[in-house]
Amino acid sequence: MKRLMLLAAVIGMWPAAFAHAAGEAPAKPDLTRARTIVTQVCSACHGTDGNSATPVNPSLAGQPAQYITLQLNHFKAGIRVNPVMQGMAAALTPEDMTALGIYFSQQKPKLQAAKDPALVRVGQDIYRGGDSATGLPACAACHGPAGAGVPKNYPRLAGQYSDYAYSQLKAFKARERGADKEGKDVNGSIMTAIAAKMSDPQMRAVAEYTSGLR
Repeated sequence: MKRLMLLAAVIGMWPAAFAHAAGEAPAKPDLTRARTIVTQVCSACHGTDGNSATPVNPSLAGQPAQYITLQLNHFKAGIRVNPVMQGMAAALTPEDMTALGIYFSQQKPKLQAAKDPALVRVGQDIYRGGDSATGLPACAACHGPAGAGVPKNYPRLAGQYSDYAYSQLKAFKARERGADKEGKDVNGSIMTAIAAKMSDPQMRAVAEYTSGLR
């Protein structure tokens, strides 16, 4: 009798357990809403298709979805500091940020061409092999041979504006990105350590080389 009562109790719990599990299932990303947000908010700086029209603002087309979502979360939380982007991210829900990441990842990046052959040669050597003299690792180890990036942690570099890439390397080196006000690493600690090993000419060279990657 006790066994039957225990079995009945367990069976009675199944519907509730299933309902609980179903309730925790992630909602399907609303890409229609994401496009509306992009059209009304993001496009002014990043373009409707994620291809920025100016080097001041990064192109987001083809970026790994998880990386974009993570950066939006960091802007909203104040981990990554940028007054404009913090204001934009403030009103976004977690679902919005996930959908925006997916939306931009599905857009086709516009190809660019590097402009300075001399810088490209230097940048290629660093990107592929690093610099043993300073302990600088190869950029390709994290960002991939073609600069496509790795979801969540490492962004796409291929086709990014060289001016923007260079500005971000400088920000990491100056600990203006990836560190809080006390200088403690909170986001991008890997890049703060790497940029610290780079000279200004090396940063310019890598930025120039990656802008022309396919």
